[in-house]
Amino acid sequence: MPTVVRMPSVLAGATEAAIANWLVAPGDKVTVGQPLAEIETEKALVEYAAEESGVIGRLLLSVGDTAEIGAPILVLVANGETNADIDTALPVPPSAGAPPSQSRVFASPIVRKLAVERGINLTAISGTGPNGRIVRRDLDRLVATPLPGAPPPTRVTVEDKQEAALVRDNGLDLVKHTPMRRAIARRLTESKATVPHFYLVTECVVDELLALRARINETAPVKVSVNDFVLMAAAAAFGDVPEANVTWSDEGLVTHANVDLSIAVATDGGLVTPVLRGVHAMRLSGIARASADLARRARDRRLLQRELEGGVCTVSNLGMYGTLEFSAIINPPQSGILAVGAAKQQPVVSDGAVTVATVLRCTLSVDHRAIDGALAARWLAAFTARMEHPLGTII
Repeated sequence: MPTVVRMPSVLAGATEAAIANWLVAPGDKVTVGQPLAEIETEKALVEYAAEESGVIGRLLLSVGDTAEIGAPILVLVANGETNADIDTALPVPPSAGAPPSQSRVFASPIVRKLAVERGINLTAISGTGPNGRIVRRDLDRLVATPLPGAPPPTRVTVEDKQEAALVRDNGLDLVKHTPMRRAIARRLTESKATVPHFYLVTECVVDELLALRARINETAPVKVSVNDFVLMAAAAAFGDVPEANVTWSDEGLVTHANVDLSIAVATDGGLVTPVLRGVHAMRLSGIARASADLARRARDRRLLQRELEGGVCTVSNLGMYGTLEFSAIINPPQSGILAVGAAKQQPVVSDGAVTVATVLRCTLSVDHRAIDGALAARWLAAFTARMEHPLGTII
């Protein structure tokens, strides 16, 4: 019997994913662990490997097609099995001779929901997906056909026309949301609505750090950035204040033995926060190399799923854009996010005298469920000390 391979659940909470690229073709022999396809989720491009051996009998989706998690995407066959066997193994499409209101409709829950919202009768549609399955593109190019007995979707239609007229008459352009943008909107809205944020600000005098960085970069094969020092100092601060290395769960506080930090990376599609693991055990050059690799693959959408999960805190740096100070939104289930501004020379008072120093302002957003104010203040003080005396951290 042919084996039906289904769309994997490669992103927690996702209901659908897309085929970004097929790595096999019909007739290819595959073994367990061999990559079959690149699956595109809201934030990453993930290689999906074969869980069984066999021969590719049929690819059920084209590159770019989206399918519900669990929907068939390809079929593996054994020696002697034919197209007829493949047809038998796949879900039965609607009967061509049955009345439209009595035939079985093959469509994902998302398509069904959209059909109800738009007043579209799915039984009157011939799907263009695998085995006649109705996919979203079938709805997007269709004039609504009301369901039997359903009221006409006058309100939705009028609003759509008004919106289109507003955009056209004002010379505006409507750019449809990408799955990544929708995911960012959903997660950040949930964070602000459900996570009690509070904020602490510190100013780090970084003249010693900048001088040390310049000396290192004169000879080091791997160039280090200010953000690499920030990551190093943050990891060291968790070592100084291990009680802060926790995350919230409904069952209790989760304590972390290792320091795993996310780095915020701006991409064409939106913000991505890959996780740099074991930062406490890394040398500065290792942090520089690993963070640069994560940032590059984030922009190329070549991150692995595990690189987007976990972490206790994120570092978000907008200093390169000249931003002096900002507050960032926590990325659950993490407990905090450190917003780093630009280093700027300003007057400071030291031992009763006014001098000029280079100051870096950082704002820590904290999940009050997991970390109280005094504990967060201790961590931020430890971070500031590590930033102002970096030589002791890298030795």
